[in-house]
Amino acid sequence: MSEAETPKPTPPVPAPPRVPMPPRTPAVVAAPAASASPVAAADSADWGRVADDGTVEVREGDDWRAVGQYPDGTPEEALAYFVRKFDDLAFKVHTLEQRHQSGGASAGDLTSQATKLVGEITGAAAVGDLASLQTRLSTLTETLSEAREAEVKQAKELLDAAIAERTLVVESIEEIAARDLSKVQWKQVTEEVSTLFDTWQAQQQTGPRLPKGISQQLWKRFRDARAVVDKGRRAFYAELDETHKASRDRKNALIERAEALAPKGSDGIPAYRGLLDDWKAAGRAGRKADDALWARFKAAGDALYAARAEQSAAEEAESAPKIEARKALLEEAKAVADESNLKQARAMLTKIQRQWDEVGRIFPRDQERTLDDKLRVIEQGLKSREEVDWKRNNPETKARANDMSQQLQDAIDKLETELAAAEKAGDKKAIKEAADALEARRAWLGALGG
Repeated sequence: MSEAETPKPTPPVPAPPRVPMPPRTPAVVAAPAASASPVAAADSADWGRVADDGTVEVREGDDWRAVGQYPDGTPEEALAYFVRKFDDLAFKVHTLEQRHQSGGASAGDLTSQATKLVGEITGAAAVGDLASLQTRLSTLTETLSEAREAEVKQAKELLDAAIAERTLVVESIEEIAARDLSKVQWKQVTEEVSTLFDTWQAQQQTGPRLPKGISQQLWKRFRDARAVVDKGRRAFYAELDETHKASRDRKNALIERAEALAPKGSDGIPAYRGLLDDWKAAGRAGRKADDALWARFKAAGDALYAARAEQSAAEEAESAPKIEARKALLEEAKAVADESNLKQARAMLTKIQRQWDEVGRIFPRDQERTLDDKLRVIEQGLKSREEVDWKRNNPETKARANDMSQQLQDAIDKLETELAAAEKAGDKKAIKEAADALEARRAWLGALGG
């Protein structure tokens, strides 16, 4: 090494033993970083001293303890170096105090760090009031102990609550598994089980970690209950598939029979209606399958009804002149009611009825019924007139009427004699009784046409 080169400084080493250091030119010492309890250079003599051989000591009570050597620098540089070591420790203590006050870390973690820091401060190679740092750490540890007890209590409460919530989820799915799974609504049950599983996962991800034994026990109960539900669901849908398959087979057979009615046209409609009743009793075949099967079955029926519609249209076209003919006969039949001679009226109506039948059937049927009803009114009118005439001219009726008339006439003659006698005698009561009886007998006689 040439004389112009400057040797690199060598850092201090703990003492004892003393380790010789190579010669060096002291570098400028940077100002120590700000800390909670820095030891200023002016106070360094209170806590540290430097021996002639460069050994640095720190005062601990009434005793001095060697912390290291700095043989190649000035005593001030040696003290400043070990004061910075103290400042680092003081900063760590201050940081722990601040973290506890801000509440940003758990008391357990801070306690672990404080315990570690006590080990660093005890016998530390630093110059400063190490005893005060230990006192502050002791105070902080006591405070953290209380906070840790509160944290443990809160953690236990949270754990108990999490176990209760997880248990509630388990009991809920076990309640589902205990139902009669052959009668449940599976869409609703599936949603309930899915919601419970999502809740389980959310609790597992966001809640406190459960003890392994409890967690495994609860999961086994949940898993077993869900397995029971899944088994019931598979059995239900397997049976439902069989039911749907049987229904599809029945409906396919009905479709083939319905399609076979096509050549019969409208005459096949009664048979199709019977097949429709069988279709309703065939059961469900699944929504999609039912829609497709019904489309085919309905198409077969539509073909039959379309044939009937065509037939009805042709019959209506054919019935148009028949309708006009019957309307004309109705106009002619109106004269029956005006004919006073019942025999002639009956002859007129009989002729019209014969012509009416000769016209033939009329379509649509509702128009035929309307025309028939109008002719029936005329027929009923004539029949009523004939019944009245018969009652009036019936020999037996006449004989009975004549006999009654004779009896009434005899009674009238007798009452007239009694009335005359009462008037001659001046008996007002007898006059009134005879007059009332006479009036009644004359009214009866009048009703009989006498």
